Amino acid sequence: MNSTSGIPPTEAQCSLAAGIRARVAQIAIMLGLEAAALFLSVGRLNWLWAWVFLGIYLLSIAINAVFMARSPETIAERGQPKEMRDWDKLVGGLWGLFQFLLVPLVAGLDARFGWSGTLSTAWHLAGAALFAAGLGLFSWAMITNAHFSTAVRIQTDRGQTVCRSGPYRLVRHPGYTGALLQSVGMPALLGSWWALIPALAAMLLMTMRTSLEDRTLQEELPGYREYAQSVRYRLLPGVW
Repeated sequence: MNSTSGIPPTEAQCSLAAGIRARVAQIAIMLGLEAAALFLSVGRLNWLWAWVFLGIYLLSIAINAVFMARSPETIAERGQPKEMRDWDKLVGGLWGLFQFLLVPLVAGLDARFGWSGTLSTAWHLAGAALFAAGLGLFSWAMITNAHFSTAVRIQTDRGQTVCRSGPYRLVRHPGYTGALLQSVGMPALLGSWWALIPALAAMLLMTMRTSLEDRTLQEELPGYREYAQSVRYRLLPGVW
């Protein structure tokens, strides 16, 4: 109950608050799993590039939170989407496994046993730049698109329309382009060529999800087919 007014919150307000709490919990769990995968696999805490990786991630989340605070409905939708298609559960779940768990795990084992040798600082910094750019593009897409969900669904309950502004003027799925940049940058940032194997698997899964989601949107979201005719490329301008 609202202690200041004595008026109990509505069902919509309770749902919004629950969604926001769920999203905060998801982010905390994801970061905890990534940190555990990194430091348990490497067997020590004094791994500079793991801390750089987590620091970039935390900074991105903090900046993103400032902007997303103006759109709590989007945060709640990402925390508790009302439905999820079976193929999305499979493809999205596998992508999360490779991106958030296997890449850090393999990178940590690589750093522990020296499979890739020692990479130059330039490689680490280039990876950090790509990773940060990917996070930035992903965040830009999410801030621009009020219907940027973690699930592939047509949000009729929220009056979903086609987003045509910001990075959506260049490609139809800029958030996924950002995710691909993250996948490319993480192995170099963490100094592991072997981590490219799960990273490439994550990129393949994200490309599959892009194709399936784009087909769904063209079939079910009014105006999207026309948008696809004006913005021709899904992920990479001039390529696909």
